[in-house]
Formats: sequence, C-alpha cells, structure tokens
Amino acid sequence: MSESKVTASHLRRPAVIYVRQSTLAQVERNTESTMRQYDLAARAQALGWPRSAVAVIDEDLGVSGASAAGRSGFARLAAQVGLGQVGIVLSLECSRLARNNTDWYRLLDLAGMTDTLIADADGIYHPALFNDRLLLGMKGAMSEAELHILRARLDGGIRHKAARGELRRGLPVGLVWGEGDGEIVMHPDEAVTGVIAAIFDRFAVCGSVRGTWLWLRDQALKFPLQPGAYVRGSELIWTEPTYHAVHNVLTHPAYAGAYTFGRSRQEKRVSDDGVLRVRRRVLPQGEWEVLIKDHHPGFIDWDTYQANQHKIGQNIRPMAHQPGTGAVREGCALLQGLATCGTCGRKLAVYYDVEHKATPGYYCTGTGQLVEGRGTRHLRVGGVAIDAAVAGAFLAALAPAALQACLEAARQLEEGHDTALEQWRRQVEQARYNAARAERRYQAVDPGNRLVARGLENAWEKALTELAAAEAELAHRQAARPKTLSAGERAAILALGDDLGQVWDAPATSDKDRKQLLRTLLDEVNITIHRDHDAGHADLVLRWKGGAISELTIPVKRKPQRRLRTSEDTISLVRRLAVHYPDAKIAWILNRQHRRTARGLSFTATRVQSLRHHWHIPCHHDTGDTPVEGDLLNVTQAARELRIAPSTLLRWLDDGFVAGEQITPGAPWQIRLTGQLQAMLTDNTPDGWVPLAYATQALGVSRQTVLQKVKRGELRAVLTRTGRRKGLRIELPAPQDGLF
Repeated sequence: MSESKVTASHLRRPAVIYVRQSTLAQVERNTESTMRQYDLAARAQALGWPRSAVAVIDEDLGVSGASAAGRSGFARLAAQVGLGQVGIVLSLECSRLARNNTDWYRLLDLAGMTDTLIADADGIYHPALFNDRLLLGMKGAMSEAELHILRARLDGGIRHKAARGELRRGLPVGLVWGEGDGEIVMHPDEAVTGVIAAIFDRFAVCGSVRGTWLWLRDQALKFPLQPGAYVRGSELIWTEPTYHAVHNVLTHPAYAGAYTFGRSRQEKRVSDDGVLRVRRRVLPQGEWEVLIKDHHPGFIDWDTYQANQHKIGQNIRPMAHQPGTGAVREGCALLQGLATCGTCGRKLAVYYDVEHKATPGYYCTGTGQLVEGRGTRHLRVGGVAIDAAVAGAFLAALAPAALQACLEAARQLEEGHDTALEQWRRQVEQARYNAARAERRYQAVDPGNRLVARGLENAWEKALTELAAAEAELAHRQAARPKTLSAGERAAILALGDDLGQVWDAPATSDKDRKQLLRTLLDEVNITIHRDHDAGHADLVLRWKGGAISELTIPVKRKPQRRLRTSEDTISLVRRLAVHYPDAKIAWILNRQHRRTARGLSFTATRVQSLRHHWHIPCHHDTGDTPVEGDLLNVTQAARELRIAPSTLLRWLDDGFVAGEQITPGAPWQIRLTGQLQAMLTDNTPDGWVPLAYATQALGVSRQTVLQKVKRGELRAVLTRTGRRKGLRIELPAPQDGLF
C-alpha cells in the first residue's frame, strides 16, 4: 500500500536521504546507525528512483535535532521541499529530521503543499492525506517527548550523583580525583601545591587579587595548567601567571574543601539577528544547587574563603564621584574607604586640589537642601589636618605594640622571600627531573635511528637549558634574600620601634602602606563639620577594631570663597544698551562680543534681566511713536521710512553712502533720519545722470575712485529706489571743468 503512493510525478523529482547523528561521539562510535542511514539509497532505488536521482544531505552529522538553529542541512532540505524540487524524503526515523514539533510541522506543511512524500523504516506517508498527517504528527510528538524523557533521565542521574558529591567534573589545578567515589586529593606534585598555597598566603598579606598576581610576576614564579583535569597524573604545563588564573584560584570554592554543583545556569535568548543564543550566567552563592562543605582537604578553611570573597567583592574601583571602599589606592588621602559622613552616614568620596595634587579632601556624595537651584553637600572639607590627627591617634594606639610589630614585619619579610625560594627550589627540582628523563630517553634510542635520535637530542638540550636557567635564577634569589636578623639588628629595630613617627614619615613608606596600616586597627572614621562665621571645627569619631571608640576635635580652616562679580565694563555697556534694546537683544550683543557672566556662562535674556535688577538699570521701553527727523532708527525702521528693502539699506551702509552708528561693536546699526538722507533718495532719475558702471567708463577711472569722490562730495549722486534701473545715479561733470 505504501508503494502505491509513489506516482510518476514523484519519480520525476529527486529523492533526498537526510542523515543525522545527535553528537560527534555518536558519529564516531555508533557507526552501524550511520551505515543504516546511508543504505536508504538502496530503498530509494527499490521504489523506482535511479541511483543518479538520489541525493544525500549529511551536513548535520553531530548536530542535535532539538532545534533548527545551526542545522544547515535541514534548512536546505526544507528549502528544496518548499520549491517542489523533492519527490520523497527518506530518513531512518522521524526523530532524525526533527526533535522539535515546530520544525517538524513546518516540514509537514511544506511537503503537503508541494506533494512530497516522507518515508521512514515503517512506511511511506503523504502529509496531504489526513490519516498519514495524523500518524506523522503522533510520531513527531513522541519524538519530542522521547527527547524530554532522555534529558530528564540523564539530568536526574547527574544531579542525584552530584548531591552525594560523587559526580566527577573538571577540578581546578592543584586538585585531582582519587580512587574512591567522590574522593578529591591534593595534586601529588609539590610544586603545584606550593604555588597555590603561596597565592593564598600572599593574598592574606596584601588583600588584593592584582597585588597577588603582581607579586607572582615579580618573583618570576610559574603557574601550572592541567589540561586533563579528569585524569590523575595528567601532564602539567607551566606558564606565566595571569590575572584570571590567580582570580580563579582565590574564588573557586574547591580550594576551601567544598564540593559544589550548579554554580552557573544556561540562559537562552534570541539575538537581534533572530538566532537563538545560549549564554552562561554565574549564580550567587545562595542559589548554588549543591554545596558540601568539608568534602575534601583544602588549602584554606571555609570561613577564610568567605572572608576572601567579601574582600574581593569590595576591591572594585569606584565610579566617578563615588567613594572607594575596597583595596587601597595610590592617592595620599589616608582615610579613603574609612571616612564617613556625620550627617547621612555615607562613605566619603576623595578629591584632590586642582593646583596641588598632594592636598587631599573629602566630600559627601549625598545632597541636602537646595540653594539657588543647586544641591548643597553635607560635607566638603580639606583632608590634611584630619589625616594628621587620625595618624597621630593611630601611632599613639600602636605604641604599646610597636616593638612587637617591628619584629613581626621583619619576620613576614623573611617568610615572603622564603616562600618564593621554596617554590624556586621545587621548580629547579622539576627541571632537573625533566633533564634526567630526556637523557634516559635519548640513551634508550638506537643511535642509528637518527630520525628519532635527533628529536630526542633536541629535547634533551632544551631541558638542560631550562635547568641551567632555573638554577641561575635560584642562585640570584638566594643572594637577594634578606639575612636573618642578628642581635644588633634586632636591637636597632627595637630602638626604631620607640619612634614610630620616624617610620611613618620615612620616604620609603608609601601612602599605600600607610593606608594599609590604618586599616589594621581602624574600621571607620566618622566626620562632622561645625562652622560659624569666624572659625570652625571637625568632630571625629574613630571606631577601632574590637569596638573601641575615640573622639577627636580639630580646628578646620574655611577656604576663602572667590567673590563673583560681573566686570564693570560689562555693567556699563548694559546701561547704555538698555536705553535702546530689550534684554534678548542685549544678550545677543554681549555674546557676539564673547562676554561672560560672573560664573563664566553665556548671556541669556533672563541673566541680563537679573543683572539689570541687581544694578537698578531700567529696562527698554518701545514707545511706538512715529519717528521724527533726526531720530536714530534701526535698519528695519529706517528702511520702512525710506521705502526701501533692509538689505538694500545695509548694502548702502557698507558702501558708505548712508551714515550709520553703533553703540558698541557687534550692536545693530542705527541710522539718523535727516532731511539730507531723505533728499538723496528719489523715485525718478534726473535727466543726464548715469549708472556707476557707465560713469567709470566715461571718466576713465576705477569704480572705487568714483565712489570716493561721491563720498567727498566732488560728484553729485542720488539713490533711485524704484523702477527697473534703481540704484546709484551720478551726474557727469562738464568737460571744461577739468575734474580729472
């Protein structure tokens, strides 16, 4: 019955075999299934298609059928079916075509409209027939449900095993899986565990990921990489430490002896180009699916890990005009991250004087009441006196333990060098082992087999070079190590402890060191400013580690405020302009002259009005009366009275035929309406008066010469304002006058 559905119309079109395996591992291992799919070509020939008319689409081998995204073969198949270029689509089962009902029904719709058959191992179906469409729909639904069941079964097993802490996943470098179920042990290589332990020890001292990373680079220590994290004893690769590697060591909970699962989550979204994207989002600790503390031996305990995460979370460079509360910076403001506002409790931000970068100050990022449209700061004060007072209180509090602190500092310096030296000794030992192994390999090869011997010889030579470099570096580090303190040196340090101020003010003590010292004892410094007209003082509340509180009061100087005043020249100009122009026009004139307000802003009508009110300058009043002879008019008014265009009047002003006045450069032109000016304009040109161009030819001089003589009155001229030949008309002199 199935073969009867194949008609001559189907045989005239090619048969397409769609081949797909879900993963690359299945393609590699399940070869029998792949062969069965390729063998569908024989079935197509049995149905009547010649071998030349059978095409195979296998571009999607190793790609999941859960979605059409990323399946170029399925997209090409759907396009050919939609164009009516396929007679039959053969697959081993419908799940090979799609595991998603959206993609499956789209293919069925296209096949039904273009009379395309679909065949699997059970038979041949025509999607346009109701019964076949119903059966294909059920198969698609079962295929999608099967994928869900398989995923749920596998995911459930994974999560159940992870809940017991036995799921083997990739471990960070320094930890490897043991023989027992869920057993995690330290890496057997002491060089690996040594550098990991050194990272945690150094972070405890400097409190910064970047500082730890720079210390590793300064000590020229290598960092191990373990590509085969699942396999115990896999090959190690030693490379330069990176910030990301150090950050991963300090933030990975496995180093604290904790087994975790589900620290991240996959999220799907549709990108702007319509493609389904999958990204991984790191979850906060409270949302981790599995967290088993004390699961295996760690480099640090869980409480230390939590404290490290809190410290790293605070070590974020603040945004502009925001206080920094994390790692200390290089600036000279000693209370950066410690000072708080006595009004609102916010952390104070730091600023430095523009003229003197070594002069720090503190201000609150919160605003209080609005004054003149601007929010006023709760606090803004210079930090020199405050820093000095806090430093004095700190040194006084440290005096009883000063001697012990000096010895402890010397001990930490020695231990820091000892940690680096131990790691260098391990690296030299590792290099010596690599050289010996390369030598044994070279000795074991047949000398006559030069193809192999040359490669082993080069490897041996490279290992010897690395060994020599490691030994030289170790010798250099040993020579640079501080010597153990002698009795005399200890006595000198104890004597130095009697005067901590000398150490505090020493040029070798950086501002960053002073900030770190303050944070060892201080939790917070609350600052409240009290000012009056004559003087002011600051109340400081110092909260020490352990809960003790100290109070200080220090005088603070009020910074003289710069007096804001508009220049006298500008005020005088506004007085003269206000007689003739409104505020908007005055602002336009002042801006053309590049004048500014007392605050350095450009002028507007509102600012001009405020300036007039302050200096009691009356505003301009436009009377609207008819102008009389001799009045000063602007260009528009004068052009209206003279019955000419304003542009023409401006051109005559530029040529000098009409006299104009300006109150100040950049102000509008003003024209005095006189009888002489009105007499110069006429509606009819007198007989014998010629245009300017004709006059220049008749007189044999340049245009500028004629204009100059008109201005001096040596030639008579009128301005014709109507008619086709309006403009300047000149009376030519009689020949006997001898003008030229």
